[in-house]
Amino acid sequence: MLKRTRTLLGSLAVAAVMSLVPAMGGAIAETYWQCVPFARLVSGIQLFGDAYTWWQQALGKYDVGFQPKTGAVLCFKPTERMRLGHVAVVSEVLTDRIVQITHANWSPIDGGRGKVEKDVTLVDVSPEGNWSQVKVWYDPSRDLGGSTYQTYGFIYQDAKAKLYAASGLSNAENTAIAMAQSAASQMASAVRPGSGPLSILNQAADSTDRIAALIAKAARGDSGSN
Repeated sequence: MLKRTRTLLGSLAVAAVMSLVPAMGGAIAETYWQCVPFARLVSGIQLFGDAYTWWQQALGKYDVGFQPKTGAVLCFKPTERMRLGHVAVVSEVLTDRIVQITHANWSPIDGGRGKVEKDVTLVDVSPEGNWSQVKVWYDPSRDLGGSTYQTYGFIYQDAKAKLYAASGLSNAENTAIAMAQSAASQMASAVRPGSGPLSILNQAADSTDRIAALIAKAARGDSGSN
């Protein structure tokens, strides 16, 4: 029943979303995603601060509960190794004990953290079936991790949060499309008709470097979008 992770690494879409992440302490997230700004962007739930504080912040502001719903944020309790807690967005409910989540800065991928993982497996292992204890997909082992994590519960989207999420992801998608079109135009203009094979390869390599620089610039927010 477990589904293999589909990790968004180095994609144009993620690079575009990076430039749209809300400010955290006056700084903008660059190529390293933290779980909080990513969950806020994807869910539209407007809570701030460390992940473990989201549960108390949500009380009285958002509906909360102990059953998963698509778009809800699952709030993890802090541990000795995860002192700030964690938040993840439910992307699909599969069974009464298995969901898929989309979250950031969990598995080390290609030797680094701060990556986004889309539609990975999370399983409720609590005796009561209330999602208070879960196991989470861990990419290096290509399976559920060995640790069990305690959670506070789910924070549910309201109508405004759904609008925030739809708007943020739509803007990110449009930005990614524009970047891809610009990159394709640069590649086409770099490879001029009549060039020899070796010249074409060299030109394409140079163009690829420029495209990478373009993506990096967008991720840093140099385009003026904060």
